[in-house]
Amino acid sequence: MAGKGAATRDNIVEKSLHLFSVKGYYHTSVNDILAATGLTKGGLYGHFRGKEEIWQAAYDRAVAIWRSIVFEGVKKIDDPLVRMETALDNDLRRYLGGNVFDGGCFFLNMMVELSGQDPAMAGQVLEGIMGFSRLLAQWLAEAEEKEVLSPGLDHEEMARFIVTTINGCAALYAATKDETTWQTTLSQIHLYLNSART
Repeated sequence: MAGKGAATRDNIVEKSLHLFSVKGYYHTSVNDILAATGLTKGGLYGHFRGKEEIWQAAYDRAVAIWRSIVFEGVKKIDDPLVRMETALDNDLRRYLGGNVFDGGCFFLNMMVELSGQDPAMAGQVLEGIMGFSRLLAQWLAEAEEKEVLSPGLDHEEMARFIVTTINGCAALYAATKDETTWQTTLSQIHLYLNSART
């Protein structure tokens, strides 16, 4: 019985993640979730107390999906700049360009929609994005220590620039579905990082 309950919960999260990605949080109703899952309200509320709790589970699932794509093959790379380029390549080519979520970048969509509406939920998304920026800054600092990055550069500023660039790319790609958007962005990020090499 526990297996069936876990499968039902997974189905709720999967269907809700799709709905939130395409329609947004506020335009997705509990009735939409019921229709997508085929559950009754009692069946749904047996697993979640409400829509915000479902969103939290969907957000956690989206993070897990993103991490599995972006960090694939990254840990074994010794050169921190190659490690960064690989993660960014995975992010733009395989996550964004792979159209993992039908609505585009789930995190960008949620941050834009929730900002000004729900500071706690928006803040959670923003913290995830800034966490990626901090990781990039750490890799840049490591690159300088290993003498593969020019000394004296502002690692935090560089990382914020890269994260801002990929999020701008995500917004434009969502609107156009033009693959040259992420391809050009990726190419320019590679040039930017190579120009900072020693």
